[in-house]
Amino acid sequence: MTSTTRSFAIVTGASAGIGYELAKLCAQNGFDLLVAADEARIHQAALDFSAFGVEALAIEADLATREGVDKVYAATKGRQVDALLANAGHGLGHGFLDQNFEDARHVIDTNIAGTIYLIHKVGNDMRARGQGRILITGSIAGFIPGTFQAVYNGTKAFIDSFSHAIRNELKDTGVTVTCLMPGPTETEFFERADLMDTKVGQQKKDDPAVVAKDGFDAMMNGEADVVSGWKNKIQSAVANITPAAVLAEQHRKMTEPGSARK
Repeated sequence: MTSTTRSFAIVTGASAGIGYELAKLCAQNGFDLLVAADEARIHQAALDFSAFGVEALAIEADLATREGVDKVYAATKGRQVDALLANAGHGLGHGFLDQNFEDARHVIDTNIAGTIYLIHKVGNDMRARGQGRILITGSIAGFIPGTFQAVYNGTKAFIDSFSHAIRNELKDTGVTVTCLMPGPTETEFFERADLMDTKVGQQKKDDPAVVAKDGFDAMMNGEADVVSGWKNKIQSAVANITPAAVLAEQHRKMTEPGSARK
């Protein structure tokens, strides 16, 4: 089978964690890949994916910037994108006023601005063609006021809402939008977000391969959303009926710096 007859997917944040597992699933299911991340490991990841007999092109770019997103989009060279898996994201622990604002801004620009900019570009192509699948990695964190993780949870609240809104806008176009909403997952997220001295940083977490499989299957089935893991399903359901102040206090117990030692 030539590469031009295979389906083609873009996966962002594919160098590790959930994004890596999503790209791997795409490769196993016959998708050629354009994988992107803001670190050099993305090149080795692409070699891993190509072992499944597909083409895998790696782009190292800062997806918090318009230039980074443009670089990814240009790398498609006009090829039809059958699936966009918008997974790139960053976290940031500690109190908002104690954070470096540039770090907080980078979380916002990666999780929101860069994500929706890429969706806007690829989604327009899909709508014009009348076909395509979009998977957006949100989070159950979007249901919960994120004490000591306020910016991150706020970005995921935006993404969860945005995903459902554009799904409805595109319901008669042949383009499906699916929101993957994991809970705490065993990735480098917590170390990068400086959350390793917290209860959530040290607790047992979900397997990223299982989370990715839930998301990939939901995307392929055209489902609106999927909360991965039964504990997370319960937590998200409870969050919908629990006062925000109570949720914020509960979140504090999990993410307050030093809470792992309490």
